[in-house]
Amino acid sequence: MNETKVYADGYFQSFAGEGDFLSFLKSRKDKTTWKIEASNNLRFEALVKDTARTEAIVDGYRVMGKEEIIEDTLDGTQLVLRAGRECIPVRSCAIKTILERARISGNALSKVDRSVFAKILNHCLKVADGQALLKVSDDKISAVHGGDKSDYSILEMYELFTKTSDYLNENFDDVNYAGGFFDHSMSTAVWSLDGNDELVKTYKGLLAMHSVKCHELKASVRLTTSDVGISGANLYPSLIVDGKNIPLGSPLKLEHKNGATMKDFERKLSMLYSQYDLAIGKLENLIAVTVKNPSNTMIGVMSKIGIPKKYGVPALEKFNAVHGTGFCTAHDIYYGIAEVVFLMQCAGESGVRVTQMEETVSRALNVKWQEFDIPGEIKW
Repeated sequence: MNETKVYADGYFQSFAGEGDFLSFLKSRKDKTTWKIEASNNLRFEALVKDTARTEAIVDGYRVMGKEEIIEDTLDGTQLVLRAGRECIPVRSCAIKTILERARISGNALSKVDRSVFAKILNHCLKVADGQALLKVSDDKISAVHGGDKSDYSILEMYELFTKTSDYLNENFDDVNYAGGFFDHSMSTAVWSLDGNDELVKTYKGLLAMHSVKCHELKASVRLTTSDVGISGANLYPSLIVDGKNIPLGSPLKLEHKNGATMKDFERKLSMLYSQYDLAIGKLENLIAVTVKNPSNTMIGVMSKIGIPKKYGVPALEKFNAVHGTGFCTAHDIYYGIAEVVFLMQCAGESGVRVTQMEETVSRALNVKWQEFDIPGEIKW
């Protein structure tokens, strides 16, 4: 388990073993502090190479034996946060919540000089109301949330994943951890529910009735969460079909706000079993939808839900090679669209991007397929 550069903004780690994953998250918890500060007391400062002020900050980190942390920040956000007497480097995943606290947005902000950007933030924060909740993780600011009681609720990743593992093993048969990943913006783990055929029994019967072949079919569940405002503590029912993940949508979501607690998360876990009926039901409905123009339909749906051509085109080519261009079902096309997740994994995309794509794919479960089933030549 490599933690040597965990401070880096671009740090990413996947975990084949559940014990290693949970141990790593425990270490992250131990190296994280949460601080409350008045929003209008926060001040940002730009790091500008070859200036006396920045060199003084670098020297201070060098004395502490943490020069690599400030060097990584110089290559990244080029920002530090002054909070009281502390000078804390800013991690890239913190920018989203910082802008939210300052109540500003816009693409132009990413293009202005860093010194100007820091001044804009400071001007806006001077008039900001309320408290700010700072997440300081592995020696960098990872998030600046609202710190009032009605704002952000801390749900520690280690407790969430441990609670999920314990619940699954206590309430389902033959549960197996299938993998997980961490980066500073999001963490995810997947468990396969190998001994719970009753969850997929009806779906298996429908597939057999419509001569849809699969050698392996089992239920799985994914927990995705974030401490930096990207995701709540979300439980996703899914399927593993012949080694590939088929997203089902219909997640059980718990947002990090309004005083959310681990008790609230436990209630979400208790709803997981019944959630499979709803989630798989949407997939089953697609079997009854006949599509006359599969290529056009697949292009239209992928464009609608936001799948990039980079992965959509090869997924379409593979679908056509397997199914041809004759009539098929929306279920066939949905499986074809889900292939983009596998293509991204093969291309070495980050776990965050793969997870986000799974959520994108699942939007296809709710589209009106007939609207895209049109003849003629359609270009992406």
